[in-house]
Amino acid sequence: MKILHTADWHLGKRLDRFSRLEEQVLVMNEIVQIADEQNVDLVLIAGDLFDNFNPGVEAAELFYKTLKRLSLNGKRPVIAISGNHDSPSLINAPDPLARECGIILIGHPKAEIVPFGTGYFNITNSKEGFIELKIDGINFPVRILHTPFANEIRLKEYFGENKEEEINKVLAQEWKNLADQFCDDTGVNLLTAHLYMNKRGAEILEEPEGEKPIKIGNADLIFSDSIPEQIQYTALGHLHGFQNIGTKEKPVVYSSSPLCYSFSEAGQKKYVSIIDVEPGKAVSYEKKILENGRTLVRKTFNSIEDAVQWLSDHPNTFIELTLESETFLTADERRLIYQSHNGIVHLIPKVRNLELSEDQNHVINLSQDIDILFKDYFKSKNGGQEANEELMNLFNEILNA
Repeated sequence: MKILHTADWHLGKRLDRFSRLEEQVLVMNEIVQIADEQNVDLVLIAGDLFDNFNPGVEAAELFYKTLKRLSLNGKRPVIAISGNHDSPSLINAPDPLARECGIILIGHPKAEIVPFGTGYFNITNSKEGFIELKIDGINFPVRILHTPFANEIRLKEYFGENKEEEINKVLAQEWKNLADQFCDDTGVNLLTAHLYMNKRGAEILEEPEGEKPIKIGNADLIFSDSIPEQIQYTALGHLHGFQNIGTKEKPVVYSSSPLCYSFSEAGQKKYVSIIDVEPGKAVSYEKKILENGRTLVRKTFNSIEDAVQWLSDHPNTFIELTLESETFLTADERRLIYQSHNGIVHLIPKVRNLELSEDQNHVINLSQDIDILFKDYFKSKNGGQEANEELMNLFNEILNA
């Protein structure tokens, strides 16, 4: 059978003042197209479905329409779990209606899904944190251990009070109990979770800028050796770059977000994972690149002309632009830069040679003229840079008003 794994949609997310909804519509269409072209039998969405607990109407509409299209109106099961950006109750709310379309929404850790069928597939077994499906045309069961994100309160509620020292132990035991009870070589065995997971002893993986952190120190870090040996593929969400922290034979995969959502992701390619799997054998998976969405770029220039030329040549980008110069940018220079591109998220002026040595510090004479006092103050706060004529005119205009 074939499975599509995606995560971290963050529907409704903005980049500073810029909406990403138009790009999200395009990339959701692309994911649906890949699912159809690859003729996948199951879709797993591993959390952070929305960007916040109260998504806007347009984001919610895009979410439900996308799931309905992925599900082929009930023919293909779609399983979506909540992430740390999602409200579990909001994710659970439409579940009775979603089931009519073959969509299984799981908001809380250890949720128990009431068995149901669509005429194309059936949930044949269910327990807290586990479901088993029988899909028409596939002659073996599909077992899925599911662990949506749990914050500290939910972790204590579901996993006990000693969360910080016990989370790895408790999750490992929970997963092992379920795998030992339900997972054998007669079916396909999967785990989907929204967690901060890594190999034991490996270099710490950085969470994206702007991402609500899961990892506080190392207290919430889950190690991949907690995954039961019966599990053939683990579908993770939370980190936005595609990576396999497992092995070739038993992948543990972050499928990546569908778009670059912060400048820490500048230059990243985005993917979904297409998994080929059958009982009792090693899985294979393929990264399918997502082509839609504006590229995020960090660039530094030391001349206005070079910056404007590059901006004109790269219109379909969001940019964090740093300009190094000997003086501060004038209002006309800023206007020229912003007029040359509609995707400048941050403009960072960097004035060279501003360092003052200690012997340049001096006592300010408060009896001086206000203009001189302002120039001294500006100079002291900006590493010795003189206030230019434009700034002084603006200061006097405000002063006189």
